[in-house]
Amino acid sequence: MTMKAPCGTNVSHKSKQSISIVIAHFQQNRYPHSNTDSIAIRTPRDTMTAQAQISAAALPFSVPSSRWDDAHAASLGPAELLLYRSNLLGSDLTVTNFGGGNTSAKLSEIDPLTGEQVEVLWVKGSGGDIGSMKLDGFSTLYQRKLLGLEAHYSGPDDDDKMVGYLPHCTFNLNPRAASIDTPLHSLLPFAHVDHVHPDAIIALAASSGGEGATQEIWGGRIGWLGWKRPGYTLGVMLRDYVAANPGVEGVMLAGHGIICWGDSAKSCYEHTIALIADAANYLNAKLAGGPAFGGATTVPNPDRSAIAADLMPRLRGLMTGARRKLGHFSDDAEALEFVNSAQFERLAALGTSCPDHFLRTKIAPLTLDPTRLQDDSYLAQQIADYRAMYAAYYDRSKRPNSPAMRDANPVVVLVPGLGRITFATDKTTARLAGEFYGNAINVMRGAEAIGEYIALDEQEAFDIEYWLLEEAKLQRMPAPKPMVGRIALVTGGAGGIGAATAARLLKDGACVMLADRDAAAVEEVRAGFARQYNKDVVRAATCDVTDEAQVAAAFAACAREFGGLDVLVANAGIASSAPIADTTVALWDKNYDVLAKGYFLTARAAWPLLQAMKDQGGTSVVFIGSKNAVAAAAGASAYASAKAAANHLARCLALEGAGDGIRVNVVNPDAVIRGSRIWDGDWRTERAGTHGIDPGAELEEHYRNRSMLKRDVLPEDIAEAAYWLASDASAKSTGNMINVDAGNAQAFTR
Repeated sequence: MTMKAPCGTNVSHKSKQSISIVIAHFQQNRYPHSNTDSIAIRTPRDTMTAQAQISAAALPFSVPSSRWDDAHAASLGPAELLLYRSNLLGSDLTVTNFGGGNTSAKLSEIDPLTGEQVEVLWVKGSGGDIGSMKLDGFSTLYQRKLLGLEAHYSGPDDDDKMVGYLPHCTFNLNPRAASIDTPLHSLLPFAHVDHVHPDAIIALAASSGGEGATQEIWGGRIGWLGWKRPGYTLGVMLRDYVAANPGVEGVMLAGHGIICWGDSAKSCYEHTIALIADAANYLNAKLAGGPAFGGATTVPNPDRSAIAADLMPRLRGLMTGARRKLGHFSDDAEALEFVNSAQFERLAALGTSCPDHFLRTKIAPLTLDPTRLQDDSYLAQQIADYRAMYAAYYDRSKRPNSPAMRDANPVVVLVPGLGRITFATDKTTARLAGEFYGNAINVMRGAEAIGEYIALDEQEAFDIEYWLLEEAKLQRMPAPKPMVGRIALVTGGAGGIGAATAARLLKDGACVMLADRDAAAVEEVRAGFARQYNKDVVRAATCDVTDEAQVAAAFAACAREFGGLDVLVANAGIASSAPIADTTVALWDKNYDVLAKGYFLTARAAWPLLQAMKDQGGTSVVFIGSKNAVAAAAGASAYASAKAAANHLARCLALEGAGDGIRVNVVNPDAVIRGSRIWDGDWRTERAGTHGIDPGAELEEHYRNRSMLKRDVLPEDIAEAAYWLASDASAKSTGNMINVDAGNAQAFTR
């Protein structure tokens, strides 16, 4: 089901107006959403033209070709050949989705107990991804024991029971759990088996014309089995079908994909590729006659990036539940072609067809009226209606032993003119949900070209979503890290304290937008974090905090890339040292522009994004202050007074934000020399001159000995304090200052 727009008038709400202010400058200098991780705010790029988007969407199904390397394969053993074949298939998204598909080989192994040669089934284990898996991603099971399991099978009602027997067939104590698709491989007599679900194949498997098209393409070489949920029964049906049709070279599984085989790793791989290419070429010919989905009725909105940045935080704030959501926006050609088409509403209401797609995207997407996106009451009603729809679906379909209803919020949100937004409890899952719905769009395109698209039956869909085996898999997943679902923006993100704070947040699962005026430096930091953590969870924006437009653009980028904001760490800074007589107006203004105005601009831009999360447990602002904000410093009046202004701003904001659950606190460091870009410049020489000491090691020793604890203060020390204030551990703290200075009596709060 999709949600229809209720009657009502447009309402202008404070949070919506405020978020619009954040993106006001951004609308004049927009750039398109992409998978680019570093965002240079200074250099706006034009969005792709509407015609280019439509033309790109009309491209045919990709036709895969063999990438098998005989020279490389010759150096591999039997298990390594299976892995090589699997990685080749899984790394090609025209062949299978992330995490989808499974491969197997029946290999001869030495039994560790008897020393005898035994046949062992190597098959992709539960939860793996054939594109990135290693050898430890395969389950290994005694083939003789697997065949013997049929003695325990008496019919379809035994599917769940049969899964419980798989661990008893494990070879060599392999801890990798076997997947539900294992019987599809074990019950077939072939040495090498591939089961994949590329878009071109699923388009046949999910169309009323699919069986006829299968006959037309392959002339009986490929068989057809009607829909059956994955499990032992499907394995038995498949085995019996192949036995009754000895000439078949593969079987289309309605709603699933295709399963095929070969005598060697290479022949199996190339057979799989050839079958997918056949299907793609067939569909491309069918689609050549005209536009898909009945043609376009809407054109892409040229301001869609800015609109998404405005919309996503408000949707995210409405999606209340046990865990916060992260968003992913896509305005790719396929999404725009679909949401702008004549058949959009009809097809979207049907939901997806393939279990892999469905498990990632839910029973149906939420569709929104693009003319009402500024109406917060409309958005709230749409989310409420979707949750009610999902609860009704659960109540209609639940079994006596079904698990409790899970999160009822939508995963996929579709907006004509805008594209596709997906939400999940972590960024990678949100991105993958979007990609899987993109696959579903391609499937619909192909299925409609040869007949009518057929989605999963509602009860079948429910039985997969709330399958006890699926629930058990979810229960086995490790608990999320404490900051998963949180979004942080860190200014001065390329510097010592900023990078250390970002690293601390990333370590515990947060998504981080790094903002820094040094484009090269911030990109270097981002790239390092992407390698260390995950490219999905970190982005970078080139941003001078004294420039109102750049600040607004950085926060809009954060909203569009991740869905909103939970934590602001205002850290961008400078430092100067000069007697009052030598302090020029320019020097004074420079300190106040960065340390006072910069903190004001970033806090103001963050505010509406933080307000949007009022009903989800609150948010946090952390100012990185200075010991000099509370302790007078001779020869640094511009710097110290500007820092004091920022600290007092934090106290004012703590008062103002409390009603919206926004906590505002300050960390006051002192003499964080190592890793600091500030201390690498004139500030080091100036402070050394003030104290009459050498600016090298003597300076570090001076500050260490000046502290009460006689210890160096490092960027990581400041990061720990900032992290605590950003986390729920400090949920009842606001308006506070924490000194991280190794002890300085002058800075004691009074």
